[in-house]
Amino acid sequence: MTAPAEDLRHAYWRTTVAAAWSGLIAAFNANKTSWVGLVLFLAVCTIAVLAPWIAPYDPVDQSILYRLKPPTAEHWMGTDYYGRDILSRLIWGARISLVIGLLAIGAAMIIGSLIGLIAGYYGGRADILIMQTMDVLLAFPSLILGLIVVAMLGPSITNLVIAIALTAIPPFARIARAPTMTVKEREFVEAGRSLGYSDIRLMLGHILPNILPEILVMGSLWLATAIRVEASLAFIGLGVAPPTATWGGMIREGFENILDSFWLALFPSLAILIVVFALNLLGDGLRDAIDPKLRGEQ
Repeated sequence: MTAPAEDLRHAYWRTTVAAAWSGLIAAFNANKTSWVGLVLFLAVCTIAVLAPWIAPYDPVDQSILYRLKPPTAEHWMGTDYYGRDILSRLIWGARISLVIGLLAIGAAMIIGSLIGLIAGYYGGRADILIMQTMDVLLAFPSLILGLIVVAMLGPSITNLVIAIALTAIPPFARIARAPTMTVKEREFVEAGRSLGYSDIRLMLGHILPNILPEILVMGSLWLATAIRVEASLAFIGLGVAPPTATWGGMIREGFENILDSFWLALFPSLAILIVVFALNLLGDGLRDAIDPKLRGEQ
């Protein structure tokens, strides 16, 4: 590639990135709640990263003398059946939920997007076979499919990531397939074909960047689903093994003492609610940023 052509390509990408950022900020400014979702989610991520330094107690440290204590100045959210500090376990539990959710959705985004790209780009029998396989997986509710996989493989962080990713691959494949079928017919893709570009280069270098915003919006929404599924699996005993702190596991432990010590299940439930709420608000902002109708109104 000649130097002027390379300079033009770099200038094109700089302009595209700048336009994307300005559109994203404009969409967030038009929908103020998107900033709320972003701030809340970043706050939870920051708390999870800084857990070793901000957690007031060891999350697995037991004290029978402080068993089932209500919230006090010493233990802001009380203690559980084993005398462990609820706040510390909540902070450390954020790490497990976010790590499992991010890894699972990241894997699902990559695998599902590639599957959707291939199906939409080639079409024909390949498209029919791939999407019928995705339809079979979509027939299972997320929680049920995750339960089956974890029950077969055993409860662990790796197996939870595999189970949740498997439930999320079909939606990403579908969300990538539809715009691929449209983008592959556009002039710049046809120009690439006439210049002899390979299918891989066309799919990854030309089509994928144009459908990536829609995939990211789906990712933010499915991250909330992944956190819910992980908590649900932990609640029924198929999550990370105790004494590791997880939000779903804390709710399960608190459910056994719900009448006497309601705070055991209340605080982890509120944590899940806040994260899911934040991700939904964030997803709304990202959706507004890529919607051409909404961009035209701003």
